[in-house]
Amino acid sequence: MSGVVRLGVLGCSEIADRRALPAVAASPLVETAAVASRDPERARAFADRHGGRPGTYEDVIKDPDVGAVYVSTPLALHGVWAGEALRAGKHVLCEKPLTGEPGSTGELVGAARASGLVLRENFTFLHHPRHRVLTGLLDDGRLGDLRTLSATFGIPHVPAGDIRLDPALGGGALNDVGVYPLRLAQALLPGPLQVVGATSWTDPASGVDVAGHVLLRNPAGVVADLDFGFRHRYRNRYALWTSTAWLELERAFTPPAGARAVVTIDEQDSSQDVVLPACDQFRESVEDFARAVLRGPEEESRWLDAAVETARLLDDVRRFAVQHKG
Repeated sequence: MSGVVRLGVLGCSEIADRRALPAVAASPLVETAAVASRDPERARAFADRHGGRPGTYEDVIKDPDVGAVYVSTPLALHGVWAGEALRAGKHVLCEKPLTGEPGSTGELVGAARASGLVLRENFTFLHHPRHRVLTGLLDDGRLGDLRTLSATFGIPHVPAGDIRLDPALGGGALNDVGVYPLRLAQALLPGPLQVVGATSWTDPASGVDVAGHVLLRNPAGVVADLDFGFRHRYRNRYALWTSTAWLELERAFTPPAGARAVVTIDEQDSSQDVVLPACDQFRESVEDFARAVLRGPEEESRWLDAAVETARLLDDVRRFAVQHKG
């Protein structure tokens, strides 16, 4: 396996500017070839900072020098432009979630499978070494049997006019922050997962959900207790309660690239802090995607299956949630 993946960027988002494209610049496996925005000036400014040729979405899709596309548009446009990229023979790394509903996600996954292309949701936290450490501890029985997962991702008040409050663009707390705990539950609890309870708070002014709480269970009876929202003190963490231990991790989903990770494990008669080196999980995610592109999509089924399951769970939460306004 050798070579460099030439990446076209669709959407000049804040997360692309602050985390994803600096990670691309730091990697020897991928480089920015082109960037696109609905605003030509914004595309030019992005190209000045991160490299690549500025242009339109159509320019990037048609560019023969672009082998893969990073979709960082608002959620409502993910399906459209991921689909266009796949039809043009481009591999796709898409910000999470892939789409807002199961049908569209299934169509994209089917297209990727049929064409032999890599299609990934950019859940970067799954690529951090500490997540692999935790799953390893569970898999080898070091922590006993998992009984409960609890996870939280909340951010302070989102101001009026923010695209996350625009229903036409796929806004809402479930899509933006709630999807992280849902994806974590998939990774740690053998499925299929069932929504056994949910609540959702809707902002009357914008019409989007601004907070929620979800209870999941798997066939073995293990429970995931998840909460999220746009009107909270900033926090993202998760904890595992097992038959022999309690394990907790702060800044679980969005750790700074330069911060060491500390995993606290409390057992009956002892407590231990496992300290892991700093890691840029965005670079880890981008490079794992690039390696998949360079080697071929043979090992991609688990990522595609997970995208379909994420869409199903998002849809189930919306359908079953008890609604509150205010």
